[in-house]
Amino acid sequence: MKTKAFTLIELLVVIAIIAILMAILMPALRAAKDHARRVHCVSNVKTLTLAWLMYKDENDDKLVGGHTANEPHMWVLRPSNDASIEQKKKAIREGALFPYVGDTVDVYRCPADQRQKDPRQFAFRSFSIAGGANGQNWAGSVQSTKYSDIRNPATKYVFLEDIDPRGYNRGSWVMDFGPPTWVDPLAIWHNEKSTMGFADGHSEMHRWHDKSFTDWCRKAMFEPMGFAFRMTPPVDERQDIGFMANGYPCKSHD
Repeated sequence: MKTKAFTLIELLVVIAIIAILMAILMPALRAAKDHARRVHCVSNVKTLTLAWLMYKDENDDKLVGGHTANEPHMWVLRPSNDASIEQKKKAIREGALFPYVGDTVDVYRCPADQRQKDPRQFAFRSFSIAGGANGQNWAGSVQSTKYSDIRNPATKYVFLEDIDPRGYNRGSWVMDFGPPTWVDPLAIWHNEKSTMGFADGHSEMHRWHDKSFTDWCRKAMFEPMGFAFRMTPPVDERQDIGFMANGYPCKSHD
């Protein structure tokens, strides 16, 4: 008894149909995966921001240290330059904020951050605290050391997605003010958007607009060995740096 088999033409038609379906479905699947990562990232920053608020509630309005240093009251400690991923996790657990976060260090990273797989960077923690929130004292700015120092907390960011290309996010995220100049880049893993946590406890995904800024940040992400800190934006591309200058959580600046 003969069995009917596919002819070559029929087989090619089936393969073509499968290829068309894959071409249709793959963008949707990628979009769904990216959306899930965004939701997860915003949730992690929300958790960190609420922990940051709980810390000041239990410490007489004092803000947790926003620097990365092996000193008391710092939100995370400073790992060595050649630290392993596990040692970097340990520096997080020993920080002053961790007791308010829960029992996992995964909250400190964005799922879209792939630097822990990059031998040039080998980073784990995705987020940094802005220097104005009791972090690095930078370029004439006066740090907020208490929560009451921060005016209009709903407009002042605290946590940001950092992309320090030196192996881990060192120090605080900082910028210059006179005139406003970029010092540290930001991660734009989410299609030229970044997650930010604000001093009133809310977190959101913020979209960047200036090409000079996104190009500079992209270089930090993909060309870390050739990246140069500091970048003065063109006069016609200052929407993003204006937003960041207005939202910097310092008490005052020159």
